Amino acid sequence: MSASPSSFPKRPQSRDVLDELLHSLSQPLTSLRCSLELSLELSLDLSIDEAADQQQESVAVALQQTEQIVGMIQLMREYLDAGQPGPGAYSAALAPAMRSVVEELSSIAAVRSVRLRLVGTCAATVPVPESRLRLALQYLIATMIDAQPVGGSVMLLLGEGPAEAVLRVEGDRRCRQPAAATSTLRRARLAIASRVLETAGASLVFGDPGPAISDPAGFVLRIPRRVAAPPR
Repeated sequence: MSASPSSFPKRPQSRDVLDELLHSLSQPLTSLRCSLELSLELSLDLSIDEAADQQQESVAVALQQTEQIVGMIQLMREYLDAGQPGPGAYSAALAPAMRSVVEELSSIAAVRSVRLRLVGTCAATVPVPESRLRLALQYLIATMIDAQPVGGSVMLLLGEGPAEAVLRVEGDRRCRQPAAATSTLRRARLAIASRVLETAGASLVFGDPGPAISDPAGFVLRIPRRVAAPPR
């Protein structure tokens, strides 16, 4: 496992992320319109019993497409919010946030037969609301888990030195190839996480990618001492 940053492509810019999300909206919007049009036609052309059965199926498809649309719009909002500095009074401790996120994601890792392990601690804080820090960590770690093959592993190493606190996350190099739609959502979530942490003054560098840009083999998060809490 490695987190060498040398070959990972540059992080997508704001326009790239939003353009890709907007482009991805076209398919579920088109499907939603077709489902609604079909439901209307069925109500006019079929008997009451036949129309009821067909409409139920069409409504289920429409609801699924609506959920995709809402999810993408939510990612757009999160991306825009991530670029706004948190209020000066807010500061979230990294280690407790990490432990909480790992605990929440452990069940997802178990379902995927992926080993998830957190080692070490630090006293660093990040000048963002805790909810925003947790969101960034959830997106980063969940993407790592989702990219691993069955039986893979994700190791999280947390520590600090005189100049900075460091979180190293490494996964199996044999990353899974995601579907195009899934890949778009992964890229958006990684971009949101990067934007949250870098806006707060931290440095996030992804390691060697897997088969797709959304499948990094690892990443390194560095929090300079000027952002970290005073030594205990």
